[in-house]
Amino acid sequence: MQTPPRRPIRELPDELISQIAAGEVIDRPAAAVRELLDNALDAGARNVTLRLAGGGVRLVSVEDDGAGIEPAQLPLALKRHATSKIANLEELERVATMGFRGEALAALASVAELAITSRTAASPHAWRLAARSGEIAPAARAPGTTVEVQELFFATPARRKFLKSDATELAHAMDVVRRAALARPDVGFAVWHEGRQLAQWRAAEWPQRLADVLGRDFEAASRPLDAQRGPLVLRGRIGQPEAARTRADLQILFVNGRCVRDRLITHAVRSAYDDQLHGGKQPAWVLFLQIAPELVDVNVHPAKSEVRFRDGGAVHQAVQRAVQEALAPTRASLAAEVSAAPAPLPPPPQPDAAAPTRAGWQPSLAWATPAVAEPAARWAPVLQALTAPLPPAGESALPAGQLHAQPQADPGAQPLGRAVAQIGGVYVLAENAAGLIVVDMHAAHERIVYERLKRATDTAADLPAQPLLIAHALAATAAEVATAEAHPEALRALGLDVAVLSAGSLVVRSRPAALPDADLTELVRAVLADLAEVGGSRVVQRARDELLATMACHAAVRANRRLTLPEMDALLREMETTERSDTCNHGRPTWRQVTMKELDALFLRGR
Repeated sequence: MQTPPRRPIRELPDELISQIAAGEVIDRPAAAVRELLDNALDAGARNVTLRLAGGGVRLVSVEDDGAGIEPAQLPLALKRHATSKIANLEELERVATMGFRGEALAALASVAELAITSRTAASPHAWRLAARSGEIAPAARAPGTTVEVQELFFATPARRKFLKSDATELAHAMDVVRRAALARPDVGFAVWHEGRQLAQWRAAEWPQRLADVLGRDFEAASRPLDAQRGPLVLRGRIGQPEAARTRADLQILFVNGRCVRDRLITHAVRSAYDDQLHGGKQPAWVLFLQIAPELVDVNVHPAKSEVRFRDGGAVHQAVQRAVQEALAPTRASLAAEVSAAPAPLPPPPQPDAAAPTRAGWQPSLAWATPAVAEPAARWAPVLQALTAPLPPAGESALPAGQLHAQPQADPGAQPLGRAVAQIGGVYVLAENAAGLIVVDMHAAHERIVYERLKRATDTAADLPAQPLLIAHALAATAAEVATAEAHPEALRALGLDVAVLSAGSLVVRSRPAALPDADLTELVRAVLADLAEVGGSRVVQRARDELLATMACHAAVRANRRLTLPEMDALLREMETTERSDTCNHGRPTWRQVTMKELDALFLRGR
C-alpha cells in the first residue's frame, strides 16, 4: 500500500475553526436552546420566550427582556471568544455567570442562519444584525434581545443527518427549558412550537415552580432537603425510597445555579439510599448545590455540562451524609411534624446569591462527617448477642429485650396509631387519626433490629481490624498502587493495612474484622477503585451492612407468630423512633396508610 504524501502544517481558516468548535458546543437544537437561555439569564431577563419550528431544526428563537446589546457591540458578539463575562484568569476561576467562553453565538453562526435583534433601555429603537451578511439595520423591538437560529446545520448537512425526529428533538429542547425554569423560579418562561403554546411558567416561589414543572405527584412523593456543611449548601427535594423509578430519568443537579451531570454527586446520592431501594430501582431527586466558585471548576467541558470539585472526596461525603440524614425520619413522623407546625420549603440558592466564603477553610473530610459520634460497641459482643436463639413459639413472640410493651394511647396521639388486630399472622392493623395502618410486622421488625445493629457496630474512628497471620500479596495496576500510596489513612480507617510491595504488587497485613470470609483481593481492589473515583469508599461498610441485614432478618419476628396488643403497640412505637423504618433492609415498604376517604369509597359511603 502506497503511503499518502504528507501535508505541510498550516493554520485552519476561521470558518472551519468555528465549525469544529460548533461540533463541541452545538450538537442538536437543545444545545442551541441551552446556550441562548444562558445568555438571556445572564442579561438579567425576567421573562423569556422560546419559539421553535421543526423541533428546533428549522427555527430556534429566544426573546428576552434583559439589558440588551449596544449596536456597536453587535458584530463583536459574533466573534469567537468575545464576551463581557470574564476578562482574566482570576475571573475565570471565580465565574458566576451561566456563559463565559464567548463561543456559542459564533458556533451557531457558522452552522446556521443567525440574526440578533437587540435594544438597550437608552436606545430609541432596536438594531438587527444578520450574521451571514454582516448587515446591521434598524428594527422595532422593546428593550431586550431576540436571537433567531434558522435551518440548523444547513452548512454541515452530514451533521444534520444525525439528528433525530422533530418530536425527539422537541422533547430534548423542552427538557432544557424545564431545567432552566427550575433553576430560576424568579423568571417567567413560555415555549411555543409551530405557533402553538406548549408551556408557560410565570415567575413564582420555588415550591410553586417545582409543582408547575415536575407536577404535584413528585412533590407528594418526595421530601425537602436543606443542609449546610462547611462551604457547601445543599437544598432541594429527594424522592421517597418507595417512590423510586425504574430509570434514572429524574435526577437533576444544579451546581451554583448551573444544571450539570456529575458522577461523583450521583454516586453520593445513590449511596445514601443504600438498603432502602428495592432491586435496581433509581431514586428521583432535584438538588441545588451552592459552593464557593473557586472550589469548583466549571471549565472542564465544552458544553459546560460537567464540573470538577477541588476536594471531591469531601463533597461526596458531605452530600451523602446530608441525604442520609434527610432520609432518616419516617413518613409518619414527618407528617406529624407538618400537621403540628407547617413550614415552607426554603428556596434553592440562586446563582447570584453570595457564595460561601473560603476563608479559614482547609480541604478536609472534617466538615463532611457527623459532629457527634454515637456510642459504639465492639463487633464481637454484637455477634454473641444475636446468635442467641429466638424464643419458642409458645413464649413471647418478640426476642427478649428488643420491644417493650407500652400503655395504649389515643389513636390520634401517635403517627402510626394504636394496634387493633393481627391478620394472617403477617400484618398488624392499627388505627390512627387518618384511618387504617397496615404493617408488615416482619419487615418492620427487621428494620428495627438492623438499625440497632448498625448503631452498635458504628464507631467514631476506624473499623476494627484483624491482623493477618500471613500477609496477603496481590498483583496491582499502576493506578491501584498510586491510590494505595495516596490513601493509607482512609484504608486503615476501613480496617485495611495495605502497603506497596513493588511497582506491580501490594501487600495486605490486616482485614476488616467484620468480614472474615470476604475475598480479600476483590475487596481491596473494589475499595481502591472507589477511593480513586470519589475519594472515599463504602465497599467495606456495604459488605458489613449486608451481613448485618442477614442477621437482622433471622433475628426479626417471623410470620405466624401471634403478638399481643401491647407487643403490636410496642412495635409501632419502635417504628416511629427508628430511622428509615418506612422500608425494610431490602427496600420493601413496611407499612401503608389507608385513609378514611379510601375506605368510604370502598363501601360507596356518601354516594
